Amino acid sequence: MAALSIRDLDDSVKEKLRIRAARHGRSMEAEVRAILTAVVTEEPTHPDLFSALTERFAQLGGADLDIPARATRPRAADFTAQ
Repeated sequence: MAALSIRDLDDSVKEKLRIRAARHGRSMEAEVRAILTAVVTEEPTHPDLFSALTERFAQLGGADLDIPARATRPRAADFTAQ
């Protein structure tokens, strides 16, 4: 088993952790272990940024845009210094 030290933890965070551990009937160490295990083993709710944004703004509805046809062919970017 690995060991982990956390430095510079804010006192208010430590106090909230102590209270949370007491509510669950565990030591602070066991509570931290449970929190970390739950966070790293949960499945991501949004597999990618596009899906996350689509879900986030779906309630606003969509927009139908009239995109005009290209008048010229697309060109490659020119990265030469000028």
